[in-house]
Amino acid sequence: MALVTSTEMFKKAYAGGYAIGAFNVNNMEIVQAITEACREEKSPVILQVSKGARAYANHTYLVKLVEAAVIECPEIPIVLHLDHGPDFETCKACIDGGFTSVMIDASSKPFAENIEITRKVVEYAHDHGVVVEAELGTLAGIEDDVKVAAHAASYTRPEEVEEFVSKTGCDSLAIAIGTSHGAYKFTPEQCTRNEKGILVPPPLRFDVLEEVSKRLPGFPIVLHGSSSVPQDYVKMVNSHGGKMPDAVGIPEEQLRHAAELSVCKINIDSDLRLAMTGTIRKFFEEHPDKFDPREYLKPARANIKELVRHKLVDVLGCAGKA
Repeated sequence: MALVTSTEMFKKAYAGGYAIGAFNVNNMEIVQAITEACREEKSPVILQVSKGARAYANHTYLVKLVEAAVIECPEIPIVLHLDHGPDFETCKACIDGGFTSVMIDASSKPFAENIEITRKVVEYAHDHGVVVEAELGTLAGIEDDVKVAAHAASYTRPEEVEEFVSKTGCDSLAIAIGTSHGAYKFTPEQCTRNEKGILVPPPLRFDVLEEVSKRLPGFPIVLHGSSSVPQDYVKMVNSHGGKMPDAVGIPEEQLRHAAELSVCKINIDSDLRLAMTGTIRKFFEEHPDKFDPREYLKPARANIKELVRHKLVDVLGCAGKA
């Protein structure tokens, strides 16, 4: 099976009340772990590449890694997606370079300018058989080159979505309902503590999501900043030399509820990085004499694979939907 667009994936996800996992990839082990889990769970998947990942690993290497995954996992549909494309030129380079989906993120621009930039990307992408995700509203937090202070974040305004989608022609829409980029999504002051003393973030604004869905019936919605920041891996990092206090993510039960509504794509990034980093830290503390990357990357890859499997089955609900 060749790389596909997300069009059919999203139609099935919307109708079926589940979401597709969009996992950020940076190297071979992460690509292998994600796609092996998806193959075994018979799940469609979106492999997405950020501007930072392209700078780190090189566009060509990343495309070829994903193409290798397509060859190794022919049973499952795979989308190659640009995450947070900052401008038309970056989106064009990815469209010309083999991506089947791109995101143009002009959400920091005024409404009219966001429409203008997004429409330009949509016109070029559609001429080349590629789909486009756009963003309306601004998420706080830090992810690669995306850096938004908390005071600059803004919820999506439902009264704007119909005009935006109509004028841009985008294929899916990322909205802001209280998620946040990175592993440090919320300050302790923004959270409450449960009976076990664990920080609990403020709930997502499902009222905003439901109003957007009413105004855009059947239209696929995307959630960014949706890593749950598994506390087992935060603990693993911290107990083996790391310092990640107060790293809090989005509760998985809220993500599952979003997937049951109109959210067809949920982005997951920090969780995988935490699994890799925690596993490697633990390995080196237990095996200080080791130096072969294959020895410490193998268990890291295995833990990422099991984490992805959990997301597919228990959070996204997309297992068995390939």
